[in-house]
Amino acid sequence: MKYLSIIAFLLISLNGCKPKATPEQYNAQASNPQFLYDCSKALTDIMIHDIFKPPVASRIYGYTYMATYEALRPGYSDYPVIMGKIKGSTPAPAPKAGEVYCFPLASLKAFLTVARALTFSADMWDKFEAELMPKLEALNIPNDVYERSMQYGEQVARHVLDYSSKDHYKETRGFRYTVTNKPGSWVPTPPAYADACEPQWNTVRMFTVDSLRQFRCPPPAKYDLNHNSPFWKLTEEVYEMGKRKDKTEQEIAYFWDDNAFVTNVSGHVMFASKKMTPPGHWIAIATTLARKQKLDMIQTAQVYALASIAMYDAFIVCWDEKYSSVRIRPETVINNNIDPAWRPYLETPAFPEYVSGHSDISAAAGQVIGHLIGQNVAFVDSTEHPYGHGVRSFKSIKDAYMEASISRVYGGIHFRDGVEEGTRQGEHIGQWVVHTLLPTPTIASK
Repeated sequence: MKYLSIIAFLLISLNGCKPKATPEQYNAQASNPQFLYDCSKALTDIMIHDIFKPPVASRIYGYTYMATYEALRPGYSDYPVIMGKIKGSTPAPAPKAGEVYCFPLASLKAFLTVARALTFSADMWDKFEAELMPKLEALNIPNDVYERSMQYGEQVARHVLDYSSKDHYKETRGFRYTVTNKPGSWVPTPPAYADACEPQWNTVRMFTVDSLRQFRCPPPAKYDLNHNSPFWKLTEEVYEMGKRKDKTEQEIAYFWDDNAFVTNVSGHVMFASKKMTPPGHWIAIATTLARKQKLDMIQTAQVYALASIAMYDAFIVCWDEKYSSVRIRPETVINNNIDPAWRPYLETPAFPEYVSGHSDISAAAGQVIGHLIGQNVAFVDSTEHPYGHGVRSFKSIKDAYMEASISRVYGGIHFRDGVEEGTRQGEHIGQWVVHTLLPTPTIASK
């Protein structure tokens, strides 16, 4: 028995004396971008579960990836700051001089702290962290460096969360839009006849855009039921597309549906299906491209952060136009004036038509991702294959966001000018984000 006690003591002592990894070793292991990919997927899965609306989803991605990037950036001196440049912000806390950190570990801690704070399902985060933390602890980082790095990630996260608390988001909760019933203006659509989505979204603070008028769209085609008017020709185009039921067009429409809350009606029963939002789809595309181009952790974090910032700003500017023009949806015009039984291939979203939000944010994200990685990178998008939406191949990032845009016409939920002007607006916003936040060489040019 005495022998067994001595052996146990020796084994514990030997394990306690096990040499810790060097900074080069544990930083190399901790900077594996797979950690970020896993975190990104977990965030999207939880947002699908929690049913966040697309504009709100863009806010969650924006702040989460901002914190992720800022906690990692001090380890990479040639990468520019974000906090301190975006509107109303101050620089993120700096690490203590002379102290040793594992910044990839700090980055993951910042991600988890902000993502948890901005979503609802704590139990899902508990499960994810229970799987992630043993992997981080296995990196053999010295205890003092591990604790210091986690504390720094928490510090950056709290700085970002404090910044987020002053963006006027809370003041927009619970606000309901009053339908005017003016000719040519938006009204709720079947099957759910839901209230208008986020009618005050244009009042939240933007990250980079100077004003809501900076990238103003031209007015939409005037509501005019004369059969020779531009508006009527736009309406006829959507109607005829819906009638012909082209298989390829329907496949494209369904692939890019990205409706977070699809209403299903069966007899007297109505139930909902949860799916990915447009911002979630583009974050997943960013992951696909980061894998394909073998980006490292800081490059991946920068792509996530800047694409999210662009989508967030695009949603705000787009929503300002939506609730300024308050344009009627094709489904309503067609049902009232052509065919009461006509239904679009996709469910019409619960907000005004002009301009297309999916077109807008897709182009904004596409411009940023293309600038960082290279516009002419071909890729296969299997983002929503788990949801039954198939797989599609694209010759370039622009090829993808242009298809996302026209998909809304194929789906019967937008007029052509709504998607075209949305795309143009999104491209301008994406280019503006690049101009504002990227004064240094990009991944594509390195």
